[in-house]
Amino acid sequence: MTEFFMPMKKVPTITHQQKQVAVVNGKPVFYEPDELKAARAKLMAHLGQHVPARKYTVAIRLTVKWCFPITGKHQDGEYKYTRPDTDNLQKLLKDCMTDCRYWKDDALVASEIVEKFWAALPGIYIKIEEL
Repeated sequence: MTEFFMPMKKVPTITHQQKQVAVVNGKPVFYEPDELKAARAKLMAHLGQHVPARKYTVAIRLTVKWCFPITGKHQDGEYKYTRPDTDNLQKLLKDCMTDCRYWKDDALVASEIVEKFWAALPGIYIKIEEL
């Protein structure tokens, strides 16, 4: 099992879906805007500190708790039900985890538990368990 918390004053909210397209010589070319590149770099830097000694090669359960800084009248531990969508957040995170070699392929994630909260201590909690 791998389990850790990555404290972050500002949790990345830009999503993998926000890639851009430009037309070069009549052909579409996809690229990442600077904000997406920065979010990817931030995640890679934090994730790089927790890479398991051996990468996962069997089915796994991935539990992720996104903890966002408290705003407005929200309270610590209250579920966050506004954007960004969990599926969009997960895509960039799992791509970064694949690049860091947490597993052979993110297709190994057979069970996924994702939650978003308002939190006094913002960051991302991650637990990986073999099934």
